[in-house]
Amino acid sequence: MLADKALELIRELKRTVDGTLPPYNEDGVRQVLEEMKALFEHNQRDVSATVAGESGLFSGVQLRHSALERNKRCLLAYLYNRLVQIRKMRWEFGSVLPADIKYNLCEQEIQWFGRYNKMLASYMRSIGDAGGLDLTQDLKPPKTLYVEVRCQVDHGEFETQDGNVIVLKKNSQHFLLRSECEHLIRQGILEHIVH
Repeated sequence: MLADKALELIRELKRTVDGTLPPYNEDGVRQVLEEMKALFEHNQRDVSATVAGESGLFSGVQLRHSALERNKRCLLAYLYNRLVQIRKMRWEFGSVLPADIKYNLCEQEIQWFGRYNKMLASYMRSIGDAGGLDLTQDLKPPKTLYVEVRCQVDHGEFETQDGNVIVLKKNSQHFLLRSECEHLIRQGILEHIVH
């Protein structure tokens, strides 16, 4: 049936769990594009025949044109929703995606992610004071400036903004500024202790 492959791409996205990204369905996208090409060529032949004097082909042309439009909308929705997920992941994981997620992206999506990283970094450098402003630092507004953290791995020395040096050993606990240790918490080096 017409536009079934395109609809399957949308269903594939709908089945995924939030925060995950299925592998790019290159075969499905290729099949949709081939179907669109075949529909377009068939419409061109029928329109040429109609101009030459044949009649009764207009309904078929309209049906194929509607299928073309539906395929286009489904394909654009599939690609757009993948890019929205990739953009969300940039804010969650930072400038480097985990290997299992990167494996699910196509080459063009990887290139888009790289360009998005550069634009975001450039923008963050341009705002704020001398060093810019890291917009990815506090994804949720902090309730306190200081947090209690436990070190998950031996990380070594860590210098705070005021010049103090703290040795981060496994299972050691520290009371640090949230802004200083947020990136270490996201990397899994430190664990935020919630009482």
